[in-house]
Amino acid sequence: MSKRVLLLAFHFPPIKVSSGLERTLALTRHLPRHGWEPLVLTASPKAYPAVSEERMGSIPQGTVVRRCFARDSSRHFAIAGRYPAWFTLPDRWQSWALGAIPAGLSMIREYKPDLIWSTYPIASAHIIGCALHRLSGVPWVADFRDPMVEYDARSEQWFPTWPALRKSRLWVEGLAARHATALSFCTEGARNIYAERYQQADQRHWSVITNGYDESAFQAAAQRAPAERNDDDIVLLHSGTIYPSPDRDPSYFLRALRQVIDQRPAGARRLRVVFRASSVETLYGGLLAELGLNDNVSFAPAIPYEAALAEMMQADGVLVFQGYTSNPAIPAKLYEYFRAERPILAMADDEGDTARLIRKLGAGTVAPLDSVERIAGSLTHYLAEIESGRWQPMAREQFSQFERAQTVAHFAQLFNTVSSRQP
Repeated sequence: MSKRVLLLAFHFPPIKVSSGLERTLALTRHLPRHGWEPLVLTASPKAYPAVSEERMGSIPQGTVVRRCFARDSSRHFAIAGRYPAWFTLPDRWQSWALGAIPAGLSMIREYKPDLIWSTYPIASAHIIGCALHRLSGVPWVADFRDPMVEYDARSEQWFPTWPALRKSRLWVEGLAARHATALSFCTEGARNIYAERYQQADQRHWSVITNGYDESAFQAAAQRAPAERNDDDIVLLHSGTIYPSPDRDPSYFLRALRQVIDQRPAGARRLRVVFRASSVETLYGGLLAELGLNDNVSFAPAIPYEAALAEMMQADGVLVFQGYTSNPAIPAKLYEYFRAERPILAMADDEGDTARLIRKLGAGTVAPLDSVERIAGSLTHYLAEIESGRWQPMAREQFSQFERAQTVAHFAQLFNTVSSRQP
């Protein structure tokens, strides 16, 4: 290998999540073909809310992985369930810096990396990245993915709403804007927010590098036996967390679903909606009972990653929920939906990056998250496309650009540019 990069990532196997770790995991797998050797600095599994050995086998053999001290303030530093509020600034895992900075300096002395890369959504990763950069002089790329702080012009409200948390995250952003050699984002919307907020920063090497899907995981998922189901049912799937907030609220969809079911002709195929690994299994029980949807809607537990991908490929359609306050973001699962080649029904704001991308690729139907009538109309059209067979999957060349090997190639190009600028 001609060059080395130190990857700072809190989310890394064996943490029991998917989208948060896939970006870093893809770098470890695909960077070597571009002449970069990845070194991983991550947190102790004790800091993770849950662990699973499932993705450990995806770490390439021989990859240097160092795990250092880290704790979750809400679990490890609480007394009778209470802990100082500043223990969560800029996140609950701020203690990671205590172990990661000395461990990172040790790795820099031992392996002499050409580059440091840190990734959000754990803001502490960027504090560690900045500290290692300033102490060692090694250039630093800060991967923001989605914005840390957003302003909603419609409600004139900042997110996060807690001023202390917002201030601490803006401080982290400022560190990166001033000191990082390059920044990367998942969407144009996220990049535009930072470009406007930090107009005096050198933005020549601010790049948009999307999330994506893992082709090898889909190939393995395709070998799984189909799950048992009633072939007369139309199965719609939402795979992943439903955040209990207005920005991800599925209640409008559920009310629209009731309307559509009531209007379907006698003898029509049953509609069945599965919310897989939603993390809100009991939150909407009352609404389901009120609407009489218990026979049509189920909140199902998490399943292994490849099984979840297989379920996507076997569903008749897939669902997205995203309100306008997340317009600069695109859910990571959307790229997996593309590869699953299933029609998408997205409850998303017309002006957001998610709706824009779906329409650009002709990947599905979009309706506002908070309009029962418009969702019902779109759902009726969407079901007609499925039942009639008129819906056609997008061409492979349209979604293959999002394969993780392709997105890693963009990172390698950025790394080459940044490292070549150094004296």
